[in-house]
Amino acid sequence: MSLFKYITSKTFFLQAFIAAAIVAAFTFLLILFLDFRTNHGQEIKVPDLSKMKLEIAEEKLNDIDLEVFLLDTVDFNPEFPPFTILEQDPKAGSLVKDGRKIYVKLNAGEFTNIEIPEFKDKTYRQILATIKSLTLKEGKITYKPHIAKDVVLQIYQNGRRLRAGDIVKKNSTLDFVLGDGKEVFNEETFSSEEPTDTLAPSDTPIEEQPVEFKENNGGI
Repeated sequence: MSLFKYITSKTFFLQAFIAAAIVAAFTFLLILFLDFRTNHGQEIKVPDLSKMKLEIAEEKLNDIDLEVFLLDTVDFNPEFPPFTILEQDPKAGSLVKDGRKIYVKLNAGEFTNIEIPEFKDKTYRQILATIKSLTLKEGKITYKPHIAKDVVLQIYQNGRRLRAGDIVKKNSTLDFVLGDGKEVFNEETFSSEEPTDTLAPSDTPIEEQPVEFKENNGGI
């Protein structure tokens, strides 16, 4: 039988039909299998894990066939309880398949420590840029007689005098004592050192008090 006669015969069309039916049936079964394996149409809504302890989040996700995976601990956020979930991915409300991992980041237990930088002979503007970069806050400013205007003489936190190298917590508020630029140079007033560490800055500028002369054994 010639090729032309074969492809125009009933036998050829019958075999082609059978082959097409087999391919269609196989494709249909494959689609059903894939739907079954991927739970097509069965999605789970991701719950909000914000402010949850990690152990509680694990239990909550296990109940709905999801997993939790801890990525990292981030800087302390005072708006969230310590050691609770601060971020999650996918976000709350997202639809995912069962078995999906939910990636989370925990809030730290407290603010990290910050070291007070060297501020001797620096102006307030210079030290303020450094303070802000260290995530510290500027508090109140007071002045005292000094030859240099706006030079930083002392730094305080809650009444405690700080020196370069002292440790405070991140986000702490610092108070500054600055020079008023009105003092005439002399060795005593030029130095920013004080004999005590507990002298807190006042709410008003510090002014020199006049010296009171008293008679001694009838006077001079």
